[in-house]
Formats: sequence, structure tokens, C-alpha cells
Amino acid sequence: MPGASSSAGSVRRNDEANRYELTVDGRFVGLAAYLDRDGQRVFYHTEIEKSFQGRGLGSALVGAALADTREDGKRVVGACSLVAHYLDKQPEFSDIADPVGPDIMRWLDNALG
Repeated sequence: MPGASSSAGSVRRNDEANRYELTVDGRFVGLAAYLDRDGQRVFYHTEIEKSFQGRGLGSALVGAALADTREDGKRVVGACSLVAHYLDKQPEFSDIADPVGPDIMRWLDNALG
């Protein structure tokens, strides 16, 4: 994903930081952090700058991140509540969504230290 742009902003994957970054008019306003594990992309934290909340930018960010994850041939784990909620509301990603089980949470705790 070199970068996906829309009227809601631009999303790009930053592999060095393990996150998708959302910019609006060139300004960094949000992120969706992930770690990859055995063919899964585990999303564990998403945030949008407070002054930009309520505009649908979180959904735009997560939608672009999930579409990119699909293109990468990975499955999605929504350990982050925003990503989990998005997955509940968007059935087009149900074919690549895996549940968040205790093993994922233990692995995530260990990976994040």
C-alpha cells in the first residue's frame, strides 16, 4: 500500500513503525497499530487526534488498513475495540477475520512487553 487517498484523508502503511498512518491535508492525525503473527495482522491500538474525531476518519483508516491486510494475504485480528467494532459492522471482511482469543492476548502482551 503506497498510500490510499480519499476525501477523508490519506492512509499509508509504515512497516518500520508497525502502523497505518492517517494524514489530512498533510497533517498526521491518526494511526492503527499492528503486529504480524503467523499470517495474521493483529490490530491492538487505534487513535484519531481529538480535534479530528467524529468525522468518520477512524472508519476510513481501519477500512484502508483492512483492505491492505487482505491484499497482503493476511488475516485480521481486531484486538483493538475500534477495529473489532468495524469488523462487526462490515461483513465484507468476515472472511479474513479471526477471533481474539486468550492465546492472542498472551502473545500480544509478551510482544509489547
